[in-house]
Amino acid sequence: MNNMLFKMTMGLGIWVLAAQQVHARSCAPREDVVKRLAETYGETRRGIGIARQGAVMEVYASDQTGSWTITVTLPDGITCLVASGQSYEAMAEALPPNA
Repeated sequence: MNNMLFKMTMGLGIWVLAAQQVHARSCAPREDVVKRLAETYGETRRGIGIARQGAVMEVYASDQTGSWTITVTLPDGITCLVASGQSYEAMAEALPPNA
């Protein structure tokens, strides 16, 4: 599941990077974003990956509330929220091989 989640979120991360010149209200310094995710939603980092142009994609989630958030941090240290939702579940199942 982690590999599948990584592949799915990489597509989202690349989409965000295409618009990286526009810093919306959903972007802030990484330390501020991580602190808010932890304090407000109880989310901790569950996955990480490298995206295009040196950006870092991260998945945060909470076991207590089931909330989750995907972020992309740009090389300048600004972190943008890409997606968020509910009903997060960690899974450890093997994916079928590609045909």
